[in-house]
Amino acid sequence: MCKRMLFIVLFLSVVMVACSNQITPKEIKIVYDNPTPEEVLTGNENADIFVRNGIVYTNAEDIEWVNEQDFTLGEEVGEIKKQTTNSDEFENYTASKLEVGTKIYETVEKGDIYIVIVDDKEIRYLGLREG
Repeated sequence: MCKRMLFIVLFLSVVMVACSNQITPKEIKIVYDNPTPEEVLTGNENADIFVRNGIVYTNAEDIEWVNEQDFTLGEEVGEIKKQTTNSDEFENYTASKLEVGTKIYETVEKGDIYIVIVDDKEIRYLGLREG
């Protein structure tokens, strides 16, 4: 009887220790890293990008599905404050091609697309996000 009781206690101890290290679904964190200006410019040094709220937006003139959709110009959300192609100098409202002072507008549809106006022409920019 004593050996049986000892076996049960050891077995339950092993099970409890094994279960205590399991991760519950609430503890699982999935981290997606969005592309950085450095990654984009390394792949294409002529990329037309800007950064807003830590997200890189790229000129979408050549992206068919973006241009097929109807977007309504919304409110101004900011303007370009710095122009550079040095990825180390990028921060919010820094652009590689857009001139300082260029206004950025959201769309009424509130997607991941912003619109800038250059020489009376609307240009759409698509946010580069992972996941």
